[in-house]
Amino acid sequence: TPPSLTPTPPSKWRGFLQILGRVTLVTVFGCAGTFYYITHKERRPGTQLPFDPSKKTLVVLGSGWGATSLLKGLDTEDYNTIVISPKNFFFFTPLLPSVAAGTLNAGSILQPTRYITCHKARQVSVIEAEATSVDPVNKTVTFTDTSPLQPLSPTNTLKYDYLVYAVGAESQTFGIPGVKEHACFMKEVGDAEEMQRRFLDCVETAAFPGTSEEEKKRLLHMVVVGGGPTGIELTGGLHDFLEEDLKNWYPELHPYMRLTLVEALPSVLPMFSKELIQYTERTFKESRIEIMTGTMVKGMTPSSVLLKPKGTLEEEVDCGLVVWAAGNTLRKLTRDLMGKVGEQVNKRGLVIDDHLRMLGAPSIFAIGDCTSTSYTPTAQVASQQDAYLARMLELIAKWDALENKLQQLTNATVQGGNVTDGATTEAESIERKIERIKLKPFHYSHQGSLAYIRSDKAIADLPIFGREWANGGVATFLFWRSAYLSTIFSLRNWALVAGDRMRIKFFGR
Repeated sequence: TPPSLTPTPPSKWRGFLQILGRVTLVTVFGCAGTFYYITHKERRPGTQLPFDPSKKTLVVLGSGWGATSLLKGLDTEDYNTIVISPKNFFFFTPLLPSVAAGTLNAGSILQPTRYITCHKARQVSVIEAEATSVDPVNKTVTFTDTSPLQPLSPTNTLKYDYLVYAVGAESQTFGIPGVKEHACFMKEVGDAEEMQRRFLDCVETAAFPGTSEEEKKRLLHMVVVGGGPTGIELTGGLHDFLEEDLKNWYPELHPYMRLTLVEALPSVLPMFSKELIQYTERTFKESRIEIMTGTMVKGMTPSSVLLKPKGTLEEEVDCGLVVWAAGNTLRKLTRDLMGKVGEQVNKRGLVIDDHLRMLGAPSIFAIGDCTSTSYTPTAQVASQQDAYLARMLELIAKWDALENKLQQLTNATVQGGNVTDGATTEAESIERKIERIKLKPFHYSHQGSLAYIRSDKAIADLPIFGREWANGGVATFLFWRSAYLSTIFSLRNWALVAGDRMRIKFFGR
């Protein structure tokens, strides 16, 4: 008799794996298709409206965080927009220390300005040039092409109706001898790349046969000046570079490697809570990173830095590299502009009103590091200022359009010689619309502070439900990383930064 041919019931585990496999395939192909569609669309933005002679001219000076955030949110249909900046790109400043420490490639945090402007409804003119003068009375901007291949007329002047002044600031040296000549700054992408090059030069020179013990100690001593978030994140990134990568490539040099953080104030990270400051200092000491608070820099040479701790005598500290991340100062263009307006009496920066307008020059809006306000000019502040200014410029455009329409109606009535009921009703309607346009003042809402310290650890000081939440550690590091990824301006940069993170995890710096 043949055996029974009754089918065996399928295993529940096998059925679960089949469903999981199908869901995984659908998810992978769906995400890949969505990614391809978005990137394809971003590379081919389509046609734009041309310049409209009837629209007012809006000039934006700068391509930093403030100017770029504004361009992202600005409705360019309302204005003929022109961007003037010596750089034709924006870089994500909070991740600049990661570039210096070799964690990210410089190109991953760069966003071409034309990549942003080509996605706007109306054409935006981008001019790579250095603004040399602003005339707030005649409403003109003079700019010069600073590239080696200059045109026949490298200097030009154009008129504006509204000017967004977002030129930022430059590194402050406090007039200390030798800083400008010998220190590496941490302000631009070029600074981060220069610091990385000099850092590796110090390492290779120390590895050269015949280098003395004293010279190795000097070359491999790195000093970071400035205990703010930039200095802290740079020091933490350099520590990771030394411990996770260079320790394996140069094991004979590892005992000589040393990091020192210098801060003139009594503590590092003054914007954070006391608990997080103590946690950061404790973490640095565990990593053999020396913190010298209450210490002034008095001078600098190619091979040393002159330090004066509070209450003690000056001491000369030998080092191979000094990175300067110790404050900002106004650019010459900003100081010249302040000298042309009598209401600008604060030497710390441009004084603005509650609507971000420059006092004494209401057609100029100033944002970012070039202003003097009650809050620290950070990327977070600039982002909120830009969102507010984009909305306000939209309201101003509506107000201007209604004013022009009312003026045309009035002129037509005067020329016609008679006032009809229809014209009167239309004029009253326009006046009511104008009255309803209210320009609310700008209010800054602090969303918290974040900083990376070292070895996949970060600190966060966040306002949650009206209370300050302070925490540090690996979980906070994951939040720090996701917060920065979520605020990167485009999918392109997000993918490049995420790719760099994966590359570092698998292959090192």
